[in-house]
Parts: sequence; C-alpha cells; structure tokens
Amino acid sequence: MPARQPAVYILASARNGTLYIGVTSNLIQRVWQHKASPSAGFSHRYQVKTLVWYEMHATMESAIAREKTLKWWRRAWKLELIESTNPDWRDLWPDILG
Repeated sequence: MPARQPAVYILASARNGTLYIGVTSNLIQRVWQHKASPSAGFSHRYQVKTLVWYEMHATMESAIAREKTLKWWRRAWKLELIESTNPDWRDLWPDILG
C-alpha cells in the first residue's frame, strides 16, 4: 500500500458499536494516531480504535467525496458495507502494515 495514497476509512468501538468515518492522505499514520490517541477526542472518548473498513482512492478529491457520501448513509448501510468485506469485524490494522 502506498504510504501517501488518499483513503476513506471506518473505525469501530466494537462489532455494531460506535463508528467513525474519516479521510486521510496517509492511512497507516492516521490509524496509528487514532489507536495511540492520549487526548480527549472522539476516538478516545468512544474508544473507536478498530479499523474495520477502508478504501483507497486515486485522488484526495474522490476520497473526500466518498467520505461525505458515507457520512450521509443510514447506519444499516454502513454496517452492510463493513460486513461485505469484513464479516468478522477483524481489526485490519495488521493488514495495512504489510
């Protein structure tokens, strides 16, 4: 995985738990920041640290557009999206590390 390729990602607190949708130009760095977050932010407050879905994009513009679309989706659609590629809700962090 290229280190600086735009990506949209979903983190979860647990299976069917709180979801966080984000966009980044560096998926490895950004997920690490969520996992290591010592400060009081959304990830820390809700323990949203498990990478359950991600999608790489050719441009930041397309990644941002996809993120905006996903944030408007119904929760059920987001759960279906996650389960379509990650039915066990595994933490995909080791996968992106290579």
